[in-house]
Amino acid sequence: MNTIGSQSSPVTPDVWDQQEMRDALARREISSVYRLLRRHGVSQRQIAALTGQSQSEVSEILKGRQVMAYDVLARIAQGLGVPRGYMGLAYDEATAVRVAATAEAPQSEEDESVKRRKFLAHAAAITVGAAVFGTDSGSWASSPAQTPAPGRIGMTDVRQVEAATRALRTLDYQYGGGSCRDAVVAQLSWGQQMLGANATDLVKERLYVALADLHNLAGWTSFDTGLYDSARNHFGQALGLAKQGRKEELVANILYRMGRVYLHQNAPDDALKVFQLGQLAAQNSGSKLAVGILCANEAWAYAKMGSDDQALKLLGRARDEFARANISEAPAWAKFFDANDFSAMIGTVHTELALTVDAKKYTRIAIPALSKAINGFGEDMSRSRSFNLTSLSINHLLEGDIDHGARVGKQAIDLSEGLKSVRTKDRMMPLQAEAEKRRNNPDARELADRVAKFTGTDSAA
Repeated sequence: MNTIGSQSSPVTPDVWDQQEMRDALARREISSVYRLLRRHGVSQRQIAALTGQSQSEVSEILKGRQVMAYDVLARIAQGLGVPRGYMGLAYDEATAVRVAATAEAPQSEEDESVKRRKFLAHAAAITVGAAVFGTDSGSWASSPAQTPAPGRIGMTDVRQVEAATRALRTLDYQYGGGSCRDAVVAQLSWGQQMLGANATDLVKERLYVALADLHNLAGWTSFDTGLYDSARNHFGQALGLAKQGRKEELVANILYRMGRVYLHQNAPDDALKVFQLGQLAAQNSGSKLAVGILCANEAWAYAKMGSDDQALKLLGRARDEFARANISEAPAWAKFFDANDFSAMIGTVHTELALTVDAKKYTRIAIPALSKAINGFGEDMSRSRSFNLTSLSINHLLEGDIDHGARVGKQAIDLSEGLKSVRTKDRMMPLQAEAEKRRNNPDARELADRVAKFTGTDSAA
């Protein structure tokens, strides 16, 4: 019998339909849920394995610690096989917006630097070829959903997963991760049922890659809505599946995206380590586009660290690799990196160098590169356009062209207001800082106040 890595859950479906359990689930009293599971013979160790929590976390919850974060509740429901409706966990846009605003803080008491080290260790083990299934993936990686699997799957089933991923990725680019993240997670819940199905070796390998890319998108949309633990969880699972599918190019792409999370958190050193791991996979894949993407992002990390020599060297290599890449044959997860996106990366790296090294020297290159990218991005890439408008505004302020910088900054806000993306707000923080420095100018003051209102931060009095 040819099956795909299924595990039997100690929790039978009838447990969830018992009245006492239904009441606890409806109130989201996870401590009561865990105590009831213990009565049914489910051990703390089994609960921890199914939910992706540590045994100490399970113990604390059993003692009465409340679980409030939507993302954690969803992970518990998925891991245990609880029907989501029993806990009021719906896949809808309103929920996605609430998740983006409130879910991240209570998820874990573990220090962020510890989580980064765990992810790096996991990524390193996978990148150099360690066993994927059965290894300790860390407390940030939850178990796959334990749901009934279809009896047999074929290539048509896998193509459905791939088509759904493409459609959802399009929504992410145009409207932000908050517009589709819950739909991505719902699609994953359905897609992972197929891991327990009979299939040929060829179908299995392609399924691993399809689900890896879906987890990759789940990680990216989680990142875009500010759910960093969830992003790390999905990227970690994506790595394992991509390795099982023997798709080094996808491994490289997943690591590029996780590195971007760390860049966003102003941890360029950690980002650089992840990018460098991704570079190993990119070179093993033979994809010049994958190598170019990693080089461009390594350049960004060095620019954040104020190392202009290294940043420019890597940007030059990215340009060479991109020039030799066949973009028309790029896989779905890398198609975004076209001439417009490369211009955006040139502008972004030089904007960072203008902020960290020499404003006068680097704005001269950043402004035309960003302008070219902005003119090339259509409505289908609204989020990228908003990021580049923000960077362009910063450069004009640095050059002293305040009135023009303010106009561009307001365009960035106008566009970003229509996006469901926490990142658009976060990426405006440097713009707010530069506008505040020039607050004696009425245009800069108005821009600073508008950014503060949009991001929900206090502007200077």
